[in-house]
Amino acid sequence: MPDEFATDGRPQVPAADQTLRILSFLARQRGPVPARTMATALGIPRSTVYHLLAALQEHQFVVHLPEDRRWGLGIAAFELAGGYARQEPLARLGRPVLADLVDRTHESAHLAVMHGRDVLYIVEERAPRRPALVTDVGVRLPAHLTATGRAMLAALPREQVRALFPDATAFSDRTGRGPGRPGELQALLREVRARGHASEDGEITLGMRSIGVVVRDHTGWPAAAIAVTWPVAEDGTGQVGADAEHDPDALTTLAATAAAELERRIGRGRSR
Repeated sequence: MPDEFATDGRPQVPAADQTLRILSFLARQRGPVPARTMATALGIPRSTVYHLLAALQEHQFVVHLPEDRRWGLGIAAFELAGGYARQEPLARLGRPVLADLVDRTHESAHLAVMHGRDVLYIVEERAPRRPALVTDVGVRLPAHLTATGRAMLAALPREQVRALFPDATAFSDRTGRGPGRPGELQALLREVRARGHASEDGEITLGMRSIGVVVRDHTGWPAAAIAVTWPVAEDGTGQVGADAEHDPDALTTLAATAAAELERRIGRGRSR
């Protein structure tokens, strides 16, 4: 048997094993947790947990929230999740769901996952005779400005959002619209939670409006989000005008139905 394995087949790299167990533990939690909680749950000495967390923090796999004395997943961990999504399972399951959504709405739709502070688009279904969008597969856009990103951020623990957007330097801008500070983002996300869906009006592209709905996995974690995007008229002041062609409530219902179907396909109903 290779030297790197013990006689019982277990790997003889305890630090690597403990590191992966910490990351897996954090991924199952509803929000950041204290180091002592991890140590107790995993049976790892607290001093070892702190050493491993420090190394993970250096590589941005975890973030420390000093005010709360808690640890949560970092940007690098979200990038790993985006990498998994690019391996096709989620895209393959979502593509027919989006195609049906386009047929029902006659507007373009897309599927995105979180990628650090951005969203990464993994499926786009463009409706016939509708404008080209910037949401091609593989494109990354600021999560706080997009309907898909807002839908997923609203489903994350508030502490996790604060870790991703700690201050004004974390906010980028495209059209002069949208939140630019943590307090503005938190207020917007409270509205998203109250409504049950997210929206954006010209924050990514002037003259385009989107509605987004989160897709949760079997643990309740935001695995992805689905959005419908359509053009709207801009009046002389540059503000988005009334959209007589669409009933936003009807589009929201159709997007929510599509999100529920994708949740079913990825196993949301599976027992935890």
